[in-house]
Amino acid sequence: QVQLVESGGGLVQAGGSLRLSCAASGRTFSSYAMGWFRQAPGKEREFVAGISRSGSKTYYTDPVKGRFTISRDNAKNTVYLQMNSLKPEDTAVYYCAAGPLVVVGTTSGYNYWGQGTQVTVSS
Repeated sequence: QVQLVESGGGLVQAGGSLRLSCAASGRTFSSYAMGWFRQAPGKEREFVAGISRSGSKTYYTDPVKGRFTISRDNAKNTVYLQMNSLKPEDTAVYYCAAGPLVVVGTTSGYNYWGQGTQVTVSS
């Protein structure tokens, strides 16, 4: 069992930055691929970024490429999402998720989810 707790969300003006963190419980954090997803009101949950178990491979949805960076610190059982040049369309609840074997770009394989953190970008 893995418990995930996100933090770092908030209200920011367009063009600003936020850094989300996701702390995981347990001693098997490095066994899981990690991902960040987001869900805006009235929309389906969508993939934002993913990172391999070692951190050597990262993946991004096109709208955030060049603006967001996913990273992980396996010693601290934490995954991060650095978000720069934020836009109003980035407004959503952001979730981190973990899974031992995932399909990149989808929710498939992610067995554990955090409770989410709200990110609001004002224009």
